[in-house]
Amino acid sequence: MSHTVIGYARVSTDEQAASGLSIEAQRARIRAYCEARGWTLADVVIDAGFSASTLERPGMAKVRKLMAERLVDGVVSLKLDRLTRSVRDLHQLLKASADTGVALVSVTENLDTSSAAGRLMVTMLGAMAECEVVRAKASERASFTRRSRNPSQPMACARRMTVGSL
Repeated sequence: MSHTVIGYARVSTDEQAASGLSIEAQRARIRAYCEARGWTLADVVIDAGFSASTLERPGMAKVRKLMAERLVDGVVSLKLDRLTRSVRDLHQLLKASADTGVALVSVTENLDTSSAAGRLMVTMLGAMAECEVVRAKASERASFTRRSRNPSQPMACARRMTVGSL
């Protein structure tokens, strides 16, 4: 890969921002990764407050445009799930990567789609990220269903907390 890249950072919730996935933490890790490899980081595109369940995000639209116009050689994100949590959308990004020659690079998973092995690993990790979203939604639905059947019953976390345990 030539060495002019764009970074991409995203958080969907305040909780993520507080847990070490803040925009600034992502930006710093992306910058350090690029510096260690001697790559020129042109910019870091930010999507704050957007879910990765769709590619319809302002920052992602900019990244896709840069890829389509071949204005960068790679897109670097902290983790693959910062780009997308949908296998279908991941395949769209992988196709764009293959069509344009713009690599997708993940800092923490150390993945680079410029190789066949990298593309395979990206696909597998994308499937796991989507599975996590489906699992979380199913868990939320089950919790809501339990509470709607017995609204007087407190949520599980509230039952564990008693005055004596505080």
